[in-house]
Amino acid sequence: MNKKHGQLINTLLIIIGGGIMVYTIFGEDRNKYLQILGLVIIMFGLYRATNFWVETKDDEEDNTEENK
Repeated sequence: MNKKHGQLINTLLIIIGGGIMVYTIFGEDRNKYLQILGLVIIMFGLYRATNFWVETKDDEEDNTEENK
């Protein structure tokens, strides 16, 4: 998957999950299943984002060891 598309998908998942959570918290009817769904979507987006950041991070330690 392209790096830009992966980050976009992760961000959208977090925003959609947050939107569902805000809607259910401030709405008149508090549907517990929607709150759970919103929380699961947020957590899935955060999990994907964390894995994406680990795969694409720049290891400064590797660069300094190679220069020695």
